[in-house]
Amino acid sequence: MVRQMLHAGYERAPLPPVRQESPSETPPASSEEPAKPQSPKAQKKPAAKQRDPFFDNAKYLTIVLVGIGHAWDPLREDSRTAEALYFVLYTFHMPAFIIISGYLSRSFEGKPKQVQRLVTGVVVPYLAIQFAYTFFMRWANDDPDREFHFQEPGFALWFLCALFVWRLTTPLWKSLRWPMPVALAVGAAASVTPSIGGDLNLMRIGQFLPFFVLGLQLQPRHFQLVKRKEARYIAVPVTLCAMVFAYWAVPRMSKAWFLHDKAAADMDVPSWAGAVMYLALFGCGLVMTACFLSWVPRRHMWFTVLGAGTLYAYLLHIFFIQGSRQFDWYEMDWVDHPLSRVAITVLAAVMMTVLCTPWVTRLFKFAIEPKMDWFFKRDPGAMARKRESSPTTGSAPASGEAARRPVSHRKR
Repeated sequence: MVRQMLHAGYERAPLPPVRQESPSETPPASSEEPAKPQSPKAQKKPAAKQRDPFFDNAKYLTIVLVGIGHAWDPLREDSRTAEALYFVLYTFHMPAFIIISGYLSRSFEGKPKQVQRLVTGVVVPYLAIQFAYTFFMRWANDDPDREFHFQEPGFALWFLCALFVWRLTTPLWKSLRWPMPVALAVGAAASVTPSIGGDLNLMRIGQFLPFFVLGLQLQPRHFQLVKRKEARYIAVPVTLCAMVFAYWAVPRMSKAWFLHDKAAADMDVPSWAGAVMYLALFGCGLVMTACFLSWVPRRHMWFTVLGAGTLYAYLLHIFFIQGSRQFDWYEMDWVDHPLSRVAITVLAAVMMTVLCTPWVTRLFKFAIEPKMDWFFKRDPGAMARKRESSPTTGSAPASGEAARRPVSHRKR
């Protein structure tokens, strides 16, 4: 199953098949009398493309795990079990989210509307949240002189920088003959290059790149593999083995391996060992992502609609997570109890769920998904198509024949 998903990186994306009209869709026109054009009111708008509940469910569950992982970080130091769960979670939760992001970016071709959406849906939210995050840290950390480092993403904001670079280079990866080997070479090179600076968090952009490129190469038939019943059965022993191995690896590994934000030299290991470790973690992330996706529901659930608000939860939960650390919420006595860790996990899941709800998305839409039509030039082609499809012009003659007909031939 995982082998077939990875093999997708070597396949060139086929051209969309030519749509052949069946007789039931387009009845033959009568030879005696041409078909009368329908009035604009009688014409129905094409049905909107329905969202796949599987991907919305996967996005929601993944973003919940992101919040839980950030909430677990301060708890792992005092518990080997908590750190083992932390290792397992960080093996796949961001890779899964990035693979899905890549899969949903397959249609990106650099068209004006797509670039406009990339700016308003990625660049503008990054600038807005980074701006607000700086003021928040000035207040929470009692640091009124904190500078606006827009080139250095704040806590968890690196993903927006990465998504911008990955999506902007999507046409390049779609045009390569062997995109996956090239992406893996880029990621491995980043893992052994300590000179990569912190600007835009390029280290993470390079090391997480193969997961995005893999998502670009996947097709619906590959996801059918993880939806099979056999995949769910296989995922149980694989996950248990991963937990046992993570428990063994806790005193022997650093969490930095899973964050992909440091080079091998920064962790005091040789470059060759860092490259091998990077490729091994990529394979583990791929296997665990397949296990996770096999458990994602395929039908509409109560949380399916929340999958459309995952970006809001990702950006807004930053302030709650950082607030809990800056105000020493984890220093309270009740946090040390084992049941408290369960309570914190539940609270993190509830927080991410609330931040995905429609009323939150409506409240913060002005900053995270602004329209900004005034900022971009108008597309002449889109304007022409809009005029042709508008009701005021839809009833006009299809050709200029009537306009060119002599007046004497018209009925009086």
